[in-house]
Amino acid sequence: MRLRFRLNGRAVEVGVPPGRRLLDLLREDLGLIGTKEGCGEGECGACTVLVDGKPRLACLTLALQVEGKEVLTVEGLAQGGKLHPLQEALVETGGVQCGFCTPGFLMAAYALLLVNPRPSREEVRAWLSGNLCRCTGYEQIVDAVLLAAERMRDARA
Repeated sequence: MRLRFRLNGRAVEVGVPPGRRLLDLLREDLGLIGTKEGCGEGECGACTVLVDGKPRLACLTLALQVEGKEVLTVEGLAQGGKLHPLQEALVETGGVQCGFCTPGFLMAAYALLLVNPRPSREEVRAWLSGNLCRCTGYEQIVDAVLLAAERMRDARA
């Protein structure tokens, strides 16, 4: 079947077998390896992408479910060779260690900031609760989201 959707702002048309997962389409067919497979069961959040602005687990999403939709992966956050404020803040706060979970956290955090540009620490923790990390202890990640939110608000002012 032919699948048409927008990926990181660009139109994509690709042949897809009916049972193909979005995760496999992104990584294997389209070469976007930022989206990770951690558990393959929807438990860890490493494969989080945005579909029409909402977080989705690519390991549980069939590729054909994104027909006509907008998909944003971690590769789409940086613009013009410049890291997104969330990416910069994660580096600055030490929220990136091994980096395996980082793309999923970035996408979940970005989705949060789309709907709530002024989240509280508790709201950030709740929003990111579906993403697992074995390295950081989470506080640096929460700090990064709050720092990025502040910088993004300042940039709009």
